[in-house]
Amino acid sequence: MRFAPFVLVAALLLAAAVRDSVDQWVADTKLPSLLTDTSVQVVDRDGKLLRAYTVDDGLWRMGSQLDAVDPGYIDMLVAYEDRRFWSHTGVDPWAVMRAVSQAILNGEVVSGGSTLTMQVARLLEDSGTGAWEGKLRQVRLALALERKLSKEKILELYLSHAPFGGNLEGVRAATLAWFGKEPLRLTPAQSALLVALPQSPNGRRPDRHSSEATEARERVLQRAVVAGGLSEGAASAALMTPVPNRRRKFPTIAPHMADRVVAERPEAGVHQVTLSRELQLSLEGLAAKALRGLEDRVSIAIVVADHHSGEILASVGSAGFSSGDHRQGFVDMTLAKRSPGSTLKPLVYGLSFDQGLVHPETLISDTPVRFGTYAPQNFDGRFRGELRVREALAQSLNLPVVLLTDEIGPANLMAAMRKAGTAPEVPGGVAGLAVALGGVGLSLEELVQLYAVIPQGGLAQNLRWQFGEKSDPRQRVISRTAAWHLGDILSGIAPPNGASRNGMAYKTGTSYGHRDTWAIGFDGQHVAGVWIGRPDGTPVPGAFGAEVAAPVLFEVFQRVAPELTPLGPPPPETLIVSTGQLPEPLRKFRGRNALFEKPDDALAVAFPPDGATLEGGNSEVILKVKNGALPFTVLANGAPVVRQSRMREMVVPMTGKGSATVTVIDAKGASDRVTFWVD
Repeated sequence: MRFAPFVLVAALLLAAAVRDSVDQWVADTKLPSLLTDTSVQVVDRDGKLLRAYTVDDGLWRMGSQLDAVDPGYIDMLVAYEDRRFWSHTGVDPWAVMRAVSQAILNGEVVSGGSTLTMQVARLLEDSGTGAWEGKLRQVRLALALERKLSKEKILELYLSHAPFGGNLEGVRAATLAWFGKEPLRLTPAQSALLVALPQSPNGRRPDRHSSEATEARERVLQRAVVAGGLSEGAASAALMTPVPNRRRKFPTIAPHMADRVVAERPEAGVHQVTLSRELQLSLEGLAAKALRGLEDRVSIAIVVADHHSGEILASVGSAGFSSGDHRQGFVDMTLAKRSPGSTLKPLVYGLSFDQGLVHPETLISDTPVRFGTYAPQNFDGRFRGELRVREALAQSLNLPVVLLTDEIGPANLMAAMRKAGTAPEVPGGVAGLAVALGGVGLSLEELVQLYAVIPQGGLAQNLRWQFGEKSDPRQRVISRTAAWHLGDILSGIAPPNGASRNGMAYKTGTSYGHRDTWAIGFDGQHVAGVWIGRPDGTPVPGAFGAEVAAPVLFEVFQRVAPELTPLGPPPPETLIVSTGQLPEPLRKFRGRNALFEKPDDALAVAFPPDGATLEGGNSEVILKVKNGALPFTVLANGAPVVRQSRMREMVVPMTGKGSATVTVIDAKGASDRVTFWVD
């Protein structure tokens, strides 16, 4: 016994040496990388998932933060897998002794002694579960992890790397695939299945092995009841819930925008965009609905933005993101350069207001005109004669806007588009008068950005998709008075059939050959645009913006907000008067060739207007003449039909339907001529 103290000291020294050796052994552990690749994600303005991408090895591996996972699932996981997780140092001696004793008594492994930390170690190194060398490595790595990381961080590593069947890694990927939801709120039945799956992720896949998944889930629920974390009633209710019988697809919301932002910033792991998930889903559904009944090569695009902030709230590039259909749904038509048709006309009028050429109440002529070899026509082939500028814009007439473009210059029109932040493309590189009628390439997103100028009082507002991005310095495109006049005119245009007259300001357009149909509109808060056509640029016979795109635009605004936001009041300097109250130079538009035009008191045929179509008869036409010296002689298609008339209103006999040219000659030899069509 006299050697007992020496033996005790030796034992203590040996224990200390072993402890120090183990301590050094753990300290020398080389940790694997904790920065494993995770799926790139695109989330909306509120952080809700729009789209995710697999990592390079084809796995859905989505990182999970502890505060984003249901606490009930965490409690159930710890109770089933490692009930002393919060207190041990990486290895649970009691669990190890229990596993060893059960193996000795039963002659086989009955339960494992691995802690959650050891499971994390195995997942990080992808090491096996049975070999002693692997187990020893897991013990060493688990002890090292506990020294380096907090319990919460270790648990987050498990939540991000645990396998859940197929190519699913991490609890977030699992809940999205099996339940179609985020892991923040889970039922006991869902939590129990998620606890059971990592033990045998492919053998318990609920879509392939329903009975195995159900039995494993039942064992987890029973353990939760024994541990006191779940009541008998809740467990019974959970057992009545069937396990999922199919794997859901991951969200693919705003796929075109998602691909775009990932391509522009490939280094980012999470991209937060300005889109609203709910509005985006609603408009994607509307896009699919809008194409019903149209032939299968027609596609659609929709863009909605807040014109105060410039944030894009929804961007629908096609009715369906697919490369295997005739609609070419993989093409993002919000970015495709197309002819904008008549949608540029408001900008021409706005620039004309600012240059003092016209006022909304100015009279302007809608009669045939030729600029060298270029002779523009109205879309319907008719001419309205003299009318107010307000009416010319509301009716989307071509001749008045070309006259104004000739005055302001196509180059100035192009410069205004660039000031608004767009990048117009002109065939041949040189802009001509046809630009005003759509002879230029702009995308839907650019047109929406251009229209944001009007409710923003003439200031450019660059659209943006990156959440939190600061706005660029703003340029003035048109004056605030011109912008208000445009909003006032466009808000008075009659809505399409079946839509309510809600005061939304909008303009439609149809490109040459019916290749593109457009509708762009705004209220006091939002600006939106719709394009419908074929991605390959071939015509869609009979399609008009007013009939095809405008009804969709009105439904877009119904889904954006329950009520429109009113447009603002006119600026103090705005001149709101009738035509007769305007200053003399503004009462009637006279272009640069005004000196060569007939004076106001010259002989003129007042009715029918040149280019008009007369309906309801073919035997005679009422002719009205103003000014000129009596008496009048009238020729119809070169033949005299009225001689020496002293009436300024007379009946002219016609020979039948078709084109007719009527010439009036007064007593002094002055003449005027009109050509019209008789139906």
